Amino acid sequence: MGFLYVFLLVFSSWVLFIPGTHELQASQTQVLLQLRKHLEYPSPLEIWENYGGDLCNLTSTTNLSISCEDNSVTALKIMGDKLVKVSGFNGHAIPNQTLSESFSIDSFVTTLTRLTNLRVLTLVSLGIWGPLPDKIHRLSSLELLDMTSNFMFGSIPSGISRLVKLQSLTMDVNFFNDSIPDSWDSLSNLTVLSLKSNQLRGPFPSSICRITTLTDIAMSHNQLSGKLPDMSTLTSLHVLDLRENKLDSGLPLMPKGLVTALLSKNSFSGEVPQQFGQLGQLQHLDLSFNDLRGTPPSVLFSLPNVSYLHLASNLLSGSLPKDLTCGSKLGFVDLSNNKLIGGLPPCLDGISDKRVVKFNGNCLSNSVQHQHQESFCKEASTKKRSRGRKIGLLASIIFGAVLVLVLLAFGVLIFCRRNCKRRQHEQNTRPKIVQDNAPTGVSSEVLANARLISQAAKLGTQGNPVYRSFSLEELKDGTNNFDSLSFMGEGSRGKLYKGRLENGTYVAIRSLTFLKKYSIQNLKVRLDFLSKLHHPHLVGLLGHCIEGGGRQDDSSVNKVFLVYEYVPNGNYRTHLSENCPEKVLKWSDRLAILIGVAKAVHFLHTGVMPGSFNNRLRTNNILLDEHRIPKLSDYGMSVIMDENEKLEAKWEDPKARQRTKLEDDVYNFGFILLESLVGPIVTGKGEAFLLNEMASFGSQDGRRRIVDPIVLTTCCQESLSIAVSITNKCILPEPSSRPSFEDVLWNLQYAAQVQATADADQKSDSTS
Repeated sequence: MGFLYVFLLVFSSWVLFIPGTHELQASQTQVLLQLRKHLEYPSPLEIWENYGGDLCNLTSTTNLSISCEDNSVTALKIMGDKLVKVSGFNGHAIPNQTLSESFSIDSFVTTLTRLTNLRVLTLVSLGIWGPLPDKIHRLSSLELLDMTSNFMFGSIPSGISRLVKLQSLTMDVNFFNDSIPDSWDSLSNLTVLSLKSNQLRGPFPSSICRITTLTDIAMSHNQLSGKLPDMSTLTSLHVLDLRENKLDSGLPLMPKGLVTALLSKNSFSGEVPQQFGQLGQLQHLDLSFNDLRGTPPSVLFSLPNVSYLHLASNLLSGSLPKDLTCGSKLGFVDLSNNKLIGGLPPCLDGISDKRVVKFNGNCLSNSVQHQHQESFCKEASTKKRSRGRKIGLLASIIFGAVLVLVLLAFGVLIFCRRNCKRRQHEQNTRPKIVQDNAPTGVSSEVLANARLISQAAKLGTQGNPVYRSFSLEELKDGTNNFDSLSFMGEGSRGKLYKGRLENGTYVAIRSLTFLKKYSIQNLKVRLDFLSKLHHPHLVGLLGHCIEGGGRQDDSSVNKVFLVYEYVPNGNYRTHLSENCPEKVLKWSDRLAILIGVAKAVHFLHTGVMPGSFNNRLRTNNILLDEHRIPKLSDYGMSVIMDENEKLEAKWEDPKARQRTKLEDDVYNFGFILLESLVGPIVTGKGEAFLLNEMASFGSQDGRRRIVDPIVLTTCCQESLSIAVSITNKCILPEPSSRPSFEDVLWNLQYAAQVQATADADQKSDSTS
C-alpha cells in the first residue's frame, strides 16, 4: 500500500511537469486571434472565423499562410488589400487607407513578439501605421521580415540591428522619414536590404558596407544625401539601386561582382571612375541625370556582359576614340544631353540594328539633327575652367580666414580645457548599449536569381500550399466523376478539368497518359522535383494522383493526374483577340505580362539545379489571375514525360546539349512576343508568317499594316522598337545567335521603363 502511494505521488508530479503541448498550441492560437483583432479583421483572415481546428492545418493561399514546427508558429504571411498608392513616376507613397485611429502599433508588436519562434514574417498592405517600435528586436529568431506597403513613419528602429539571424529585410513603400541608423554591423547574415519608396533622409550608413553577405541593396526613391562610401568591400553585392535620391559625392569604388547599378537622378559629380572598367559581371549601368564630367572610360563600352549603358543628362565632355569597341551583349546606349564632341565610333553610329544608340543634345558631327554647334560644348568647357580658377582663388581666401580662426580657437581651447574634461567624464559614465555578436550563418539568395534552392530560399516559399498526394476518389468527387461540365479542354498535354476540393478550393486537374509505363518510384522522383518549382509567375502545383498507385500488385503506371491552383481570368491569348474587345490589353499591360513570364522562365532555367527546359511556351499556356498577374502553366512537363530521354540519346557534346535545351524556350518565347505585337497567329501559319512578314517591322508603314491597332495606339515608338528588336533576335535561324533569357528580360524591362516614362510625360502634358 505504501509503495502504491509513493508511485501515485511520483506519477502525479511527473504529469504536472510534462510540457503542456495542447496548452502551448492554444496559447499560440490566442496570439493569432489577437493579431487579427489588432488588424481589424482583414479579409484574408475571414477563414479564421468560427474555425474550430488547428490554424496550422489551414490550407495556404496567396494572401495567407501559417507554418508551424513543434506546436509553435514559425512563419506568418498576411497580404491585405489596403494598398499604398504611388504618386506619379517618382515612387513616393500617398496615403490611401489605413487602420482606424484606435489602432496601436505598439500593442500590435507587443502581441506579435509572443510568437517567439517566428522565423518568417510577411505583413503586406494591411494599413499598419505609426512608428515601428524598437521592441521588434524581441523576435530574435527572425530570418525574413517584409512589411512592404504600409503606413509606418518616423525612424527605422535601431533594435532591428539586434536581429542577428535576419537574412532579408524589406520595408518598401512606407513613410519612414528619418535618417537610417548607422548600426548595421551585427547583421552578418543579411543578404537583402530593401527600403525603396520611403522618405528617408541623411547619409548612406557606412556600416552597411561592412555586411559582406549583402547581395541586394535597394534604397531608391528616398532623400538620402551626402557621400556614398566605398562599396568595394561588399564582395557579394549583385544589385545596387539608389535611384532618385540626393547623393552628391563622386562615384565610389564598386565591388567587382556587381551586376546591376542604378544610380540615376542624384547629384553625383566628378568623372566616372576607371575602376568601373574592371566590373566584369556588370550588365546594367544607369548613371543618367547626374553631374558627371569628363570623358567616360572607353573600356566601359566593351565590358563582356554589359547590355545597358545609360549616361544621358550629365556634363560629359570630350570625344570618344574612333577605335572604341563595343561588347557583344551591348544592346542599349544613351549618351543624350551631354557635351560630347567629334564623331561617334563605328560601333555606336546607330546604323546597326544590333543595338539602340541615343546621342541627341551633344555637339557630335555624325548628325546635325538635334545637335548643338561644337562651340556650344567648347564654351561650356571654357566656362568650367574659368569657374575652376575662381574656385581656387576663393579656396585661398577661405584658407587664410580659417587659419585666423584656428589661432583664436586655440586660445579658447586653453580657457575651457578644464570644463571640457569634466563634460567628457560625464559622457564616459553614461551607460552604453552593448550589441550581441552575430553568429555566422547561411546566406540567402533572391529566389528568382538563385542557382540553387538554398535553405533561406525555402523559408521564403513557406507561404506556398503544401504539396500532397490526392486520392482518385477526391478528384472524382471534386469533378463530379470528371463530367462534361467540369471539362476545360484538351491539348498535347492531356485533358484538363476544373474541380473543387472539400475545403472549397477550386483547382485545375490535368490528366496525363504516358506512351510507356513508368515505375511508380521513378515517377515519384520526377514529381518530387516538379513540386519544388515555386515562383510568383508559375501556376502552383498542389499535388498529384497516380492511378492505381496504391495497389501492391502494380509497380508501374501509365496515367497520372496533376492538381494545380485554379487561375480564373483565362489565358493570355484570349486577351489578345479581337473576339473579346472588352478584354484586349494595351501595350503597357502586355509588357508587364511578358516580363512576368520571362522572369518565370528565367527561374526555370537558373533557379534550380538541374534547370527545367523545353517548356513549350505558348500564349494559351499563360494564365491571368483576377489582377491580370501572369502565371505560366504546363511548365516542366519534359521532366515527367519521356521527351528528355529521347533527346538525351542524341546529345553527346555537353555544350551542344545545353544550347539545344535553351533553343526551344527562347524561340517559342519569340512567338509569344510576336503575338503580343500583332495578335494571335493562326495555327499552322507561324513559320511562314515569320519569313514573309517580319521584314515589315523595319518600316513605319509596315508596322502600321502588321502591328495590332491596340498596340499602335497605346505605345511609344521607342518602346515598340525595342520589343521588335528582341523579337527578331529570339527567332533567328541560328540558335547560337539568339539571346539568353536574361537578355530578353532586360530588354523587356527597358521597353517597359521607356513606355512608363512616355505615359507619364503624356499625362503631364495633358494636365498642363
